Amino acid sequence: MASLRDTSSPPTVAFDLGGVLVDWDPRYLFRRLLPDEAAVERFLAQVCTAEWNAAQDAGRSWTDAVAEASARFPDHAELIAAYDERWPETVGGEIAGSVAVLRDLRERGIQLYALTNWSGEKFDLTFPMFEWLSWFDGIVVSGRERVVKPDPRIFAILIDRYELDPSSTIYIDDVEANIDAARAAGMTGVLFTGPDRLRSDLRGLGLLSGDGPRRPRVAGTSARLP
Repeated sequence: MASLRDTSSPPTVAFDLGGVLVDWDPRYLFRRLLPDEAAVERFLAQVCTAEWNAAQDAGRSWTDAVAEASARFPDHAELIAAYDERWPETVGGEIAGSVAVLRDLRERGIQLYALTNWSGEKFDLTFPMFEWLSWFDGIVVSGRERVVKPDPRIFAILIDRYELDPSSTIYIDDVEANIDAARAAGMTGVLFTGPDRLRSDLRGLGLLSGDGPRRPRVAGTSARLP
């Protein structure tokens, strides 16, 4: 992978969260509530679908989401409510290898940001789960902005709010459409397929190379949430 093109700005790195740093999957919850894998897959394909969940990522309240789905599927109302009430059980934990990469970038003084499709309500529950979320210099949460990736507007929010130079910003995501949108916004996109490949890709871009001196972080660079 080629190095970042010459720019007067220091490099920054922006991460997606779910699927890159956080292992999130509603199956973790519904495997506890439904009798077998087929029932889990059927429920997630027909009742609480990815599209239904995406509406919360775009700003719909979970109260409205549960009411809407329960009206359509009254026989599943208890399970639908569980998605909201037991939501922390959908989080499997951190992706340790990716967090190690994040830590190494931080120790080298790289400015760090996050851009995530996530319900604002549920992100408030997630933030205390992971101490490393406080390492970010800024986090853009789709549910708070009421716009989701890959819409170009959410990339513009990240760039404008934190005054980023797109030409010196690396964006990491596990969804190719989001990488395409980041590149269209002028960023260098890195498709996440696993922590080892991510580390290799960042080395190819001139980051995490060798064991050279590490620059201290500027004081007061904890996550700034809108």
